[in-house]
Amino acid sequence: MKADMTKATLTISSRNYSSWSLRGWLLCRMAGLDFMEEHVGLDDPDTRQELLLLSPSVLVPRLTDGAVTVWDTLAIAEYLAEIAPKAGLLPGDQAARAHCRAVSGEMHSGFYNLRSALPMNLKARHDQFKIFSGARPDVERIKAIWSECLAAYEGPYLFGSAPTVADAMYAPVCTRFRTYAVDLEPELQAYCETVFAWPLMQEWTDGALAEPDEIVELEVEF
Repeated sequence: MKADMTKATLTISSRNYSSWSLRGWLLCRMAGLDFMEEHVGLDDPDTRQELLLLSPSVLVPRLTDGAVTVWDTLAIAEYLAEIAPKAGLLPGDQAARAHCRAVSGEMHSGFYNLRSALPMNLKARHDQFKIFSGARPDVERIKAIWSECLAAYEGPYLFGSAPTVADAMYAPVCTRFRTYAVDLEPELQAYCETVFAWPLMQEWTDGALAEPDEIVELEVEF
């Protein structure tokens, strides 16, 4: 249990572009953590590294909770699961919990080609988009992960009736697939629609749509 009751702070960057900020924010809200948001400027070096180099381990998002500071997304997830065990961030069943950690870790450390080719941009919507060959295996692997989880745990979320760490990790991918018109099987499209209808995702998206367009060069650099 944390040492004091000082209100936590979550440092995030762009709501429209920052997939890692979205993940960290979802996790904190899912855990029921009482926190303030601190926004770093879009010209901040760490923000630029996170957005342009797609690193999951820079200092955004960063959670400060009393004497605890955590800046890696999966570390944030594990910390929150420790302090809020009843929030259901991880499945109750041991085998399902291990599976959830595995697929979440795969998103955290992999899929670089997909993240490079299809950067998160909640304001954009393409009727069609040609995905370069290097990213296609990433798309197929994510489809396989989703199909396996939905079949094993019967949806509508990846590990059953309520969202877990895995859904927070893959929520930005749902937005990417929508932005870039990725064809999905009906059950996978239904999963994405479940994520889009998730009240926390709707709240984040509303904030993203209201955000000024300050990073006009991103779509050129990717």
